[in-house]
Amino acid sequence: MKTKWFKPLSFALIALTVAFGSVSVASASSKLSGRIVVNGSSALLPLTLQAANEFKKLNPKVRISASAAGSITGPQSVRKGIADIGAVDWDATKDVPGFKAFTGQVANKVAVIPFAAITNSNVGISSLSTEQLQGIFSGKITNWKEVGGADKDIIVVNRAFGSGTRVNFQMKALNGTDFMTKGSNYKEVKSSGDMKTAIETTPNAIGYIDLVYVTSKMTGLKINNVAPTEANVINGTYKVWGYGYYMTKGQPTGATKAFIDYVQSKKFQTGSLKKLKFIPISAMK
Repeated sequence: MKTKWFKPLSFALIALTVAFGSVSVASASSKLSGRIVVNGSSALLPLTLQAANEFKKLNPKVRISASAAGSITGPQSVRKGIADIGAVDWDATKDVPGFKAFTGQVANKVAVIPFAAITNSNVGISSLSTEQLQGIFSGKITNWKEVGGADKDIIVVNRAFGSGTRVNFQMKALNGTDFMTKGSNYKEVKSSGDMKTAIETTPNAIGYIDLVYVTSKMTGLKINNVAPTEANVINGTYKVWGYGYYMTKGQPTGATKAFIDYVQSKKFQTGSLKKLKFIPISAMK
């Protein structure tokens, strides 16, 4: 009987110790309060959600909500005043193909994002050249046998206009070549999550995504025989990457500034950020 009563009591005491310990830690860091709204890039969403979870544990009086409808909605939401942070896969204070600069906003650099060309696992191709990618995504190459694969029609999956991943891939993997925009072998998706699902479930499909979403159910292609890895981005041999930014209306203040500071901190950059397959901003020279 002693054993039966001792174990529950011990666990209860441990639970109380942990609980009170948590309260004391939280109370020491709970001066910040307020609400932070983040909108924009789906490529950056896993990073934002992880950072928000960690930040809220340290600052329980701060509420953070995050959504991802594409990079362009980030700075647009900040401009309209409906978001405090606009997550975007390019520096939105500058013009990029298809989008004018957002004046009055500050680009806070938070991550390095590697992007990869990806295929359904049935395709059997491991590497494509820049010229082959240009041909496929422009619609000039329509069968996998034209690039060394099986005699199967290529299904091209593209991100919708406004995607930061699309901007980066077009500029850096395709050297600015225009995408095809229609056809029976063409599909368009709205988010990185949608791209992941489409490639995993569509035989003979090709698309592109940020490295954090690449799974064993797809193939991350080498480009010009260079693999999309952290090491190759850092050493300069893999070119298809970009910085991720948190756009703010003017310099951030209060809880918003504290959250961005946390994401930029060495603890987060070398910890959770790296585990999510992003690259710390300090790694790039």
